[in-house]
Amino acid sequence: MIAYYMCFGLFFVGLYGVITRRNLVKIAISLSIMEISTFLFFALIGYIDNGVAPIVNPADPDKIYVDPLPQTLVLTAIVIGLATTALLMAVIIRLYRKYKTFDIREINELRG
Repeated sequence: MIAYYMCFGLFFVGLYGVITRRNLVKIAISLSIMEISTFLFFALIGYIDNGVAPIVNPADPDKIYVDPLPQTLVLTAIVIGLATTALLMAVIIRLYRKYKTFDIREINELRG
């Protein structure tokens, strides 16, 4: 149960970073922290104590199997999250080259 609370705590740490920071790179890192906490939460949903891999053996029907679906969805989400983080960092680099700053307030003031 403590692992679920740690997932929520990690998510709120990332949310705090997104809300309070003005640096675009720090905001991107905070979004990644939020994303990782969500992945961890979904992986924990599929975990069962003393569970085994879902390879069904008809000779031993009393085994408890782990649900593989949340883990496969998390693996897919990790790949998609990596791609979106790379795209976000590319946009941040382009903004830095144009405005010479990572600060959101200065970029907003330079808008013209």
